[in-house]
Amino acid sequence: MGTPKPRILPWLISQLDQGHIEGVAWLDAQHLRFRIPWKHHLRQDAKQEDFRIFQAWAEVSGAYNPEKDKPDPPTWKRNFRSALNRKDVLHVVQDNSKDPVDPHKVYEFVTPGIMDFPDWDPSPDPNDKGSTLDTQEDILEDLLNDMALGPVPEAAPSGLAMAPEQPPPPFMPNPVAEVCAVGQNPAPLANPLRHLLIPEDEWEFEVTAFYRGRQVFQQAVYSRRGLQLVGSETADGTLPGPRIVLPDPEAMLRDKVAVDYVRRVLSSLGGGLALWRTGQQLWAQRLGHCATFWVTGEEQLPSGTHGEVPKDRGDIVFNLGPFVADLIAFIEGSRHSPRYTLWFCIGQPWPQDEPWTKRLLMVKVVPTCLRALLDMARVGGASSLETVDLHISNSVPLTLTSDQYKAYLQDLVEDMDYLVEGSLNY
Repeated sequence: MGTPKPRILPWLISQLDQGHIEGVAWLDAQHLRFRIPWKHHLRQDAKQEDFRIFQAWAEVSGAYNPEKDKPDPPTWKRNFRSALNRKDVLHVVQDNSKDPVDPHKVYEFVTPGIMDFPDWDPSPDPNDKGSTLDTQEDILEDLLNDMALGPVPEAAPSGLAMAPEQPPPPFMPNPVAEVCAVGQNPAPLANPLRHLLIPEDEWEFEVTAFYRGRQVFQQAVYSRRGLQLVGSETADGTLPGPRIVLPDPEAMLRDKVAVDYVRRVLSSLGGGLALWRTGQQLWAQRLGHCATFWVTGEEQLPSGTHGEVPKDRGDIVFNLGPFVADLIAFIEGSRHSPRYTLWFCIGQPWPQDEPWTKRLLMVKVVPTCLRALLDMARVGGASSLETVDLHISNSVPLTLTSDQYKAYLQDLVEDMDYLVEGSLNY
C-alpha cells in the first residue's frame, strides 16, 4: 500500500501561515492572495533556496526522497505548478516569473471555504512519484519560459528572439545555442521538444517546386544547417548542406515560351538560394542575380506580408519563438493557426494582384517538425494524441496527452527565452 499524501491546498496554506520559506508569503490580511518564488533553474544566480517550496512539496507528496533521489528542481516546480493549476478555487493573478530581480507568481483564492478540504488524500499514489498529471500541464510552459532568464536590455522586446546587428553567415556555427556552454552546465534533455533547439540535430525540410503553378518537383531532405536551391549541377557547391537542383522545365511544361522563361530564371540563380538554421531562426540569402521574394504562409496558399531575400546578407524568414507562442494560443482556443510554410517567388515580383500559379517559379519549403507540432495541436480535446514523429534526428515518435503536449510547449518557450537572453548577455 502506498502512503497517503497530503492535499496540496491545506499543506500550502500551512506553509504560508508558518512563513518558514523565504518568499512564500501571504499578501493580504484576508489570506486570499499569496506569492511563490519562481526563479528558473538555469539562471546564473539560481540557488537551492529558490526551490525550497517545490522541494518541500515533492518530499511530502512522495515524489522525491533526498536520501536516494537526485535533486530535480525543474520537475519539482513542474509538479507543484500543475497541482495548483488543477484547483478551480485558485488562479494566477500576476506572473512575474521573468522579473530579473524578483521572479515570482501571485496566486489568489477565488472560492470561499478553502479551509474545508481534508488535509490528506485518502487515495494512495501507486508509484509514490507524483501523478502523471503533475507534469502534463507544465512541461510546455517550462520549454517556453526557459528562453528568457537574464536581464533584458531596455530596447529588447520581451519574449522575442532578436536578430543580431550583423546576421550570421550561411551554415556557420550557432552563437545563440553555443552560449549555453559558456559558464553553465546544459540542462538535461527531459523534454523531447528540446530537440528543436539543438544545433546538432537535423531538421527535415520538404521542398516542393512549381512551374507556372504546376508541381514539378518534391523532395524531403535532412539537414543540420540548411539547404541550397540551385538551377544546375554546375552551380557552386562549396557551401555545406545538401544542394537541391531544380528540374529542367522542358519535360514538365508544354508551353515552349514558358519553358524558355523558366530556363532563364534557373540560369540566373547562380549560387542559388540558401536557407539555413541558426538557433531558433531560419535565415535566407540569395547567392545569384535572380531577385527572390518570400512569405511565411499556409501550406496550400502563399499569402501574407512578403519580403525580399537580400543578396549581400542573410535575413530572418522564420522564428520558432512566436510560432510556439501562437501554437499554445491555438491550443487554448485561438482561431489563428500558426504559420510555418516558407514560400519563395524566384525571378519575378511577388504575386499580389494575380494568382500565384501564374508565376514562373515558386518554391515551397516546409519544416516537417513544425507541421507535426501543429497536427498534434489540432487533435485538441482528445484524451490522447496519436503517435507523431517530429522528423528530428535522434528524436523518437511521441505519444502524449493534450495536457502533456501543452506543458512541453510551455517548457520550450522558457528554453528559447533563456537562449535569446544568454546570447544578448554573452
